[in-house]
Amino acid sequence: MKRGLFVTVEGTDGCGKTTQITNIVDYLSSLGCRVILTREPGGTRISENIRSIILDPAFTEMHSITELMLYSAARAQLVEQVIRPAIANCETVICDRYIDSFYAYQGYGRGLDMEMLKKITSLAINNTMPDITFFFDLVPEIGLRRRMNAANGDRIENEQMEFHRRVYHGYRQLAKENPERIKTIDASRSVDEVWEDVRRQLDMALGFVREV
Repeated sequence: MKRGLFVTVEGTDGCGKTTQITNIVDYLSSLGCRVILTREPGGTRISENIRSIILDPAFTEMHSITELMLYSAARAQLVEQVIRPAIANCETVICDRYIDSFYAYQGYGRGLDMEMLKKITSLAINNTMPDITFFFDLVPEIGLRRRMNAANGDRIENEQMEFHRRVYHGYRQLAKENPERIKTIDASRSVDEVWEDVRRQLDMALGFVREV
């Protein structure tokens, strides 16, 4: 490839992203890809500090516009410092959340104007779009139960269930509108079954044809 592959991973909290990201990184590394793993918000010194503010459960008074600006600032820094240089260097970038999270959480979840979000996003990402996005489809009632059993919730996880339902609906709508890029994976199944679907999609993105 003349440039690296850019893969993003999306879904509501507790959908199993972390496990599958590990599988993706291990698999692509085994194929000889140079893999850069990062996350949103985060991935740089500045962005990680912004992340700590966004997710701190103590900041319950945070205004939705403040939140969207913080997310966008963290994203802009990550794109320019990590993602674009890595792709240009023919490295494969795996990002845990990206623009679809922004649209799902801030657009559908918070009810902010989508056109405004798209304009801000365009400025932040500088035309840096994923080649393939995995949406791990799991209803929030199940996902959040998994998540809460594992750890105390952050500021976003602690939102009311109706908020998470709106986010989930947003993800499904985004996947419906962008089927070529966003691959919907049924995350209610076993880890192995989910991974089989993910690996098949990765192979197609890399131009492989797997034997049935």
